Amino acid sequence: MKRRFLLAGLVLGLGCGLRAQAVVDTTVCDVVKKPASFDGKMVRIKGTVVAGFDEFVIKDAADPNCGYPVNAIWLSYPAGSKAKSGPVAMVTVQPAKNFTGTYKAPARTPVMLDKSKDFKQFDSLLAQPHQKGADMCLGCARYEVTATLVGRLDAVADATLKRDAGKIVGFGGFGNMNAYPVRLVLESVADVTPKEVDYSKSDAITKGDAVIAPPQTMGGPEFDDPFAAAQKMAAQLGSSPAGEELQRAVGAFPKQREQNGVVVTFGVSNEAAAQTEELGTRDSPDGVLFNCTFNRDRLQGDALNRAITHMGEHIADLRNPKAGNEDAPAIILENDAWVVTSIPVMASRQKFLTLPGGYLFWNSGWPEAERNDKMNTALNDFLTNEAMLSR
Repeated sequence: MKRRFLLAGLVLGLGCGLRAQAVVDTTVCDVVKKPASFDGKMVRIKGTVVAGFDEFVIKDAADPNCGYPVNAIWLSYPAGSKAKSGPVAMVTVQPAKNFTGTYKAPARTPVMLDKSKDFKQFDSLLAQPHQKGADMCLGCARYEVTATLVGRLDAVADATLKRDAGKIVGFGGFGNMNAYPVRLVLESVADVTPKEVDYSKSDAITKGDAVIAPPQTMGGPEFDDPFAAAQKMAAQLGSSPAGEELQRAVGAFPKQREQNGVVVTFGVSNEAAAQTEELGTRDSPDGVLFNCTFNRDRLQGDALNRAITHMGEHIADLRNPKAGNEDAPAIILENDAWVVTSIPVMASRQKFLTLPGGYLFWNSGWPEAERNDKMNTALNDFLTNEAMLSR
């Protein structure tokens, strides 16, 4: 009799262990306020998803400005989802195979994505680019989508990369530049409500104009190799301050057959794959890998050149930060990357550059005395309102 009682108890105990984890209702701002307290929890959040240039994030549906340096949760799909939406470009940091520090990959509870009709609508809406304007609109999505999202939250108390004598020795955070303290790995989505982003002001200004490609990139091997084209343009600017900044950015990428720890892939980077949180499969000169992904379907022509410049600046800032910039917040790193991205825009006689959300960042028709102020205003508004970053 005792034996049967114990066996029954074990079976009941096993059943309890297999029971689904309770789902916690919360908000984006509550999660951002105390991220570590939500690590590993299944949550239900009403939020608005933005798929931008190097953003794929959830902002609070009621109050997008939570009052923190990063006011959003990075969104990822489970590995193997093969979905269409995500950032147009991004870079993440990972310990290399030859990393010499102490590192233990986190254990995560698997999440299975419910590819329901709601999810397919959600994914399709976020993958649609804005196409009405004739100018270059980097990573501009047609819609943002408000929905009820259920998934597993992965969180760290501090997403800042840890350094010792300038060298990266500790990893944390998620998404682009590992800058987000919290990531939601999506299980299901419901109550999908799209809102078309208003690009009417920038479209009205740029209507009928096209990007002018610089004559020196028209034809030849460098035209077929976007990295070579970017390096050639940087070299042509010479030793000027702008030229040196551009050379630093595009020089972050490996030259042909070089192994410098920067790994470039093409596609949509939208999945939370376990191998990206483990030791990498290749070595790096400083024991750190920089995994950079570009969605070439959304980066046509010179847009890929601009994306290379932007991501190169991120890599350079993370790998060898300028003095005093070692622990710079994400808003500073994004600001600097967009400033450097504007260099080839101006050097190539490009007429316009629009940022996601309809922020006109460059207009060659602006009076020269007003350009800096107009660019600074557009960039600050974009970083605050679209990228959900603050100081």
